[in-house]
This record gives sequence, structure tokens and C-alpha cells, in this order.
Amino acid sequence: MSDPQAHLLVVDDDERIRGLLQKFLMRNGFLVTIARDAAQARRLLGGLEFDLVVLDVMMPGEDGIALTRDLRARLAVPILLLTAKGETANRIEGLEAGADDYLAKPFEPKELLLRINAILRRVPQAKTAVAGPKVLHLGAVRYDLERGELWRGTEPVRLTATEAQLMRIFAAAAGEPVSRERLVGDLGPGDDADKAQDRAVDVQITRLRRKIEADPKQPRYLQTVRGEGYMLAPD
Repeated sequence: MSDPQAHLLVVDDDERIRGLLQKFLMRNGFLVTIARDAAQARRLLGGLEFDLVVLDVMMPGEDGIALTRDLRARLAVPILLLTAKGETANRIEGLEAGADDYLAKPFEPKELLLRINAILRRVPQAKTAVAGPKVLHLGAVRYDLERGELWRGTEPVRLTATEAQLMRIFAAAAGEPVSRERLVGDLGPGDDADKAQDRAVDVQITRLRRKIEADPKQPRYLQTVRGEGYMLAPD
């Protein structure tokens, strides 16, 4: 059985694979956050603490090898690379970049699970070096960055899946404006329905404010920044 506290970041540009990996790993006891590219992964790593990163090599823009080199220079978090390139030279390149292990696609899900658990056993103390608090205080409520949970006193505040994702995005960029366009992109595809997605984000923000703010009509913690988007401003 996997450590139920282990928090994994899965980075893959293929939406279907991201979803399948997330469901499989969550069924096996992990807390799982997903990212679609290197830029989104960096934002999440800047605000959350992870026990291991499962990273696809073949991504548009910055690939997994380049991201591994950059992360290894700054963080101690273990990295497991996934790639369709199974040749020895490719494996060596990944390991030289700083990866802890390398798994060629296609692979059996059970093998992925075994490799993840093997890495976690080898490096039980490895954590990302996150600056700042692990809990954000928002007046009468608090947000646990590690668990992705919102609490009011001793009572958990129930979040929908979309609200939970919004909180992760805002917490990773606390104190900085997040554009509506970025929120639309991070929350999911909307290729032929951008305006509808835009409005949907506004609706979700309104609902989230009702769970955070003392007066949702005059938000103190989830602020609107004119011309820039929204910003989480913890105490």
C-alpha cells in the first residue's frame, strides 16, 4: 500500500494520459496534482510541496529533460521520467539530467507504481524546498497547501473539483494576479467555447468567494485586479 500522504505531480501534455495516471495513482493511495506543461509545473512547484514528480519527456516547448535539469539545480524532489524513447542513450540522458528513474512507454501501470514506491523508499526525506508557509490564512478560514484543503475552524469546507483546482492555482501564485485567460487554460480545454469558459471562470470565482469571504460582494482575500485578473491575498 502506498503512503497515503505522498503527493505526486504528474506532468504530461496528453490530457487523456494525465487523467488516466491521476485516477490510477489516486486509487493507489496518492494525492495527485496534474500539469499540462513545464510552465504549469513550475507554478505548482513554486507554491506546493511534492514528494515526487512523474514527468513526460516529449512535450511541446520545454521538454522533460530540460525541465529536469532546471529542477535538479534548485530542488531535491525525486523525478521519474516517462518517454516513448526507450534507447539506452535516451535513458542515460535522462539520468544525467538528474532523474531518479526512467520508464519507457508503453508501460504497465503496476510497473509505474512499483517504481514510484521504490523511489520513495530510497529517498524518504526528499522534499521540495518550498519557501513560505504551508498554510495560508484567509480570515476565518485557512488553506492547507499540502493537502489542498480549506478549513473553517475545525470544520472542512467542501470544495468542488473545479474550486479545489482554482485554490491550487491561486495558492501557487499567492499575492500575484492570475489572468482569466490563464485560469481558463489551467482549468481545462475550451477550444471552441472560449467566451463560455471565460464566463464559467467568473461563476466559479463567485462561488469560491462565498466559501472564503465574510462578505463575498466586497472580497478581501480573493480580489479582482482591474485589467489583470484575480489574486489571492492571504493574511
